[in-house]
Amino acid sequence: MTNAAELMVQCLEAEGVKRIFGVPGEENAAVMMALEDSSIEFVLTRHEQGAAFMAALHGRLTGTVGVCLGTLGPGASNLLTGVADGDLDHAPMLVITGQGATSRLHKESHQIIDVVAMFRPVTKWSQAILSPGAVPEIVRKAVKLAEAEVPGAVLLELPEDVAAAETSATPLPRTSVRLPAPDPAALDEAWEILADARSPLIIAGNGTIRTGASPALRSFCAETGIGALMTFMAKGALAPDDPRCLFTIGMGQRDHPVPVAERADVIVTVGYDMVEYPPQSWNGPGTAKIIHIGTIPAEADRHYTPSVEVVGDPAKALAGLEDRARGASFDYDLSGQRKLRETMQEEFAAYADQAGEGPVKPQKLIHDARACLGPGDILISGVGAHKMWVARHYQAQEPGSCIISNGFCSMGMPLPGAIGAALSCPDRKVLGLAGDGDFLMNVQEMETAARLNADITLMIWEDKGYGLIAWKQEQEFGRHTDLSFTNPDWVQLGRSFGWKADLCTCAEDVQDTLRAALAHDGPALVAVPVDYSENMKLTERLGQLTSSCK
Repeated sequence: MTNAAELMVQCLEAEGVKRIFGVPGEENAAVMMALEDSSIEFVLTRHEQGAAFMAALHGRLTGTVGVCLGTLGPGASNLLTGVADGDLDHAPMLVITGQGATSRLHKESHQIIDVVAMFRPVTKWSQAILSPGAVPEIVRKAVKLAEAEVPGAVLLELPEDVAAAETSATPLPRTSVRLPAPDPAALDEAWEILADARSPLIIAGNGTIRTGASPALRSFCAETGIGALMTFMAKGALAPDDPRCLFTIGMGQRDHPVPVAERADVIVTVGYDMVEYPPQSWNGPGTAKIIHIGTIPAEADRHYTPSVEVVGDPAKALAGLEDRARGASFDYDLSGQRKLRETMQEEFAAYADQAGEGPVKPQKLIHDARACLGPGDILISGVGAHKMWVARHYQAQEPGSCIISNGFCSMGMPLPGAIGAALSCPDRKVLGLAGDGDFLMNVQEMETAARLNADITLMIWEDKGYGLIAWKQEQEFGRHTDLSFTNPDWVQLGRSFGWKADLCTCAEDVQDTLRAALAHDGPALVAVPVDYSENMKLTERLGQLTSSCK
């Protein structure tokens, strides 16, 4: 006989879970004791939100469930932001919370809130375990749901009296579920539309990355010559040196890719998640014929009404279209796509050779980060003005090598996310890129990184304010409210936590400083004053683009 807590841990072992991130409490003491006697590593974090971000990054990078743990009440509520972030970014996550004894859940009681109800809006499934014998079925269902398309978060709550109850139940075996093949008739219909197209375009979304469809997309683009735009979370689906790579779409302003999308008569979406970028932004006129390729049917939106929906494995769908395209001759007009690629390459080259003291331009910092990382290394971007520059300018060579939160878009992710990434992918260098406001939201995880000797580098863009909010207010109102704050001495802060730490104030020194940090065995911090005057300069250029394309 085992108790329910021990059985839950055995079920997690059967699911292949190797690591759980979290902060325990009294109410999940039985789970912690069971973990002590298991093969699963428990990573103690300094805040539950950090644990959730670590689990989410594991899920996004591996496709397998990342697990985080908190206690009842405040521990559970602290998890909420990180869980919502992972859920809307479609990261497979399992959230485990403790709870008071079932004998006091029906009345006002110390630290008791309805955690299951609180998590329902940000999870695929939220369930309390009320019978020890049900643990195997509930854990199997939770992991299966979390990892199934479209992935997301699930919550399991284990009250302390249920955790201590004994049972003779045993774990269920892990099973694999393959995505279904697309309907051949839908593929035939899609090909008929593509064969008659004049200026077709592809928009690849997050689903392209998480379903492993990038090789199929690259092959399809090579066969047909059709170019592909990528959403923020699809970066790396096409390599930047591929002539069909049209880079990124998704900026709040009317960026150069938007007119190209509006001129396309047929748009093929592959793994497109509406949570990233609304179709109104690229199909405002509603004139394009849309071919929807995804694991689930299209969301209902008046700017997104597909002519045909190809539902199933996106890789198989692309391969099926490529089979139909093979040997065909195309009379596509892709001149606008070629011009777009040239225009964006010119923008990427700007300021790459900036020199001298003083704040460094975002374009230079992105260029140098790319130069210092290998093709398979991981860049993790936080949320703020820096995210816009990463999304627009950073060129991911491979799928899963640039991680951007673009669903829930919570600040505070880069530091804990980098820790989760380094533990999940120990053979890859990890660079977290954060604004100063972003970084300080979870600064306590510097201790976690030092304790684990996590091989991570955090690059902080310092502007001493909430730069993205200032940028947006300036665009809309011509001025902005007071969004400034002070910062610590970055070098002293880093060294006080046992990190290698440097402040770089010269553009010419950025690459050398960053390379030294990445080569360091353990956590390293590089702070750089950033020149965000480039924000409004970009807006002015894109504003001119808006005027010329009306």
